[in-house]
Amino acid sequence: MKNDQKIIVGSEEWCALPLLGIPAIKARVDSGARTSAIHAFNIKAFKREDAAWVSFEVHPLQNNRRTIVRCEAEVVDKRVVKSSSGIAEKRYVIRTQLQHGDMSWDVELTLTNRDSMGYRMLLGREAMMGRILVDPAAGFLGGEVPEEMLEEQYSNHTRESSGLNIGLLASNPDLPSNVRIMEAGEERGHRMHFYDIKQCYMKLDAENPEVHYRGGRILNKLDAVIPRIRPDLTFYGCALVRQFESIGIYSLNSAEAIGSSRDKLFSLQMLLRNGLSIPTSGFADSPIETSELIDMVNGAPLVVKLLEGPQGRGVVLAETRKAGESLINAFKSLQANLLVQEFIKEADGKDLRLFVVDGKVVTAMQRQAVAGDFRANLNRSVSASTVKITLEEKRLATKAAKVMGLKVAGVDIIRSRKGPLLLEVNSSPRIEDIEEVTGKDVAGAMISAIERQLGWKRRLATPLDAKPRS
Repeated sequence: MKNDQKIIVGSEEWCALPLLGIPAIKARVDSGARTSAIHAFNIKAFKREDAAWVSFEVHPLQNNRRTIVRCEAEVVDKRVVKSSSGIAEKRYVIRTQLQHGDMSWDVELTLTNRDSMGYRMLLGREAMMGRILVDPAAGFLGGEVPEEMLEEQYSNHTRESSGLNIGLLASNPDLPSNVRIMEAGEERGHRMHFYDIKQCYMKLDAENPEVHYRGGRILNKLDAVIPRIRPDLTFYGCALVRQFESIGIYSLNSAEAIGSSRDKLFSLQMLLRNGLSIPTSGFADSPIETSELIDMVNGAPLVVKLLEGPQGRGVVLAETRKAGESLINAFKSLQANLLVQEFIKEADGKDLRLFVVDGKVVTAMQRQAVAGDFRANLNRSVSASTVKITLEEKRLATKAAKVMGLKVAGVDIIRSRKGPLLLEVNSSPRIEDIEEVTGKDVAGAMISAIERQLGWKRRLATPLDAKPRS
């Protein structure tokens, strides 16, 4: 729609980038963003006739990672761009032609991984100045693109998966973390399969051990599994992972490592044995020792933790000695195993979540509990933000994951006057929160770890692939 030679658009529109070979892409129109961006991955810089060029790949369609368009463009700049969540990132900038309806003009696009975003393209105000008016209540004023047309336009860019066979062992296929892992694997060309842990069963046999799935399907031909085991399924889930390991199928986290991380007391003992710092803690079987336990952790206020509680739950703050005694005795009367732990007042309801993959900290965020909650690592009442971590905190997290034997770990750290202290090492950390806050492709890093372990390499775009434009 036009108004005095300006195009009126809605909050989302179909566009085309003909010079990049992209006939249709849905863009989020955002006048609050200065620069425009396109989802790009496998970004490779190269030289062509002494000019800086870049090759990259694009998933132009939402919720579709089998359709991939390989693009090349000359680099016009490399600049730092700050996202809406405040994350600064250095990006390549290209200039290409944007087409909307029967109008076309040149725009600058930054290349960035928008995996955690719904739209594959963002149209910022620099590309709209002097040309576009936005009606935020409307959408697709330039017209819809039928599904059949998209299929036809992208028929030569849609491929069948030809990579590894990877099974995700979990309980709920619709959990955002599980969805992200499936997407990340498919994006890299792998055949991803979701398997409900409770629907798997095992044949224990010296000659022909097997893992079966409901209906009798045998899973022995998988290349790797990614276990994400619910706390109440730890025993059976670990047994299942051991079975896969016994028949030579790689597990991203081993059964032994998962089992150790789920035993909170044992995991703390392992960390201490390897010289890693934790808040001062006490453990006893008899309620007779309650008073001395409280003294061990420097009195009230103190934290009471159920050892069998799910991650982040079963944790209570006792603000007075009397409250601590009552809590401990009440839990003991229910025959519940618990830890008492010193309360780190100076943390002020904050903790750090560092995500470790294959021995490296991929990203980190800070979590802040709202008023009334003392622990930031509870699943409720938490706000999260990016954070700059210290070298000491990074070393603490990577060593903690190594000590526990975990290839993938969410390491929770609290800052104290004594320095950083370990709270927990989680073997099935949530992914969606930290990806949304930091903009990092955590799920992709997990898939890459499997590729490295199995020696699988995906062919990436290189300057040798580049052909001069006609």
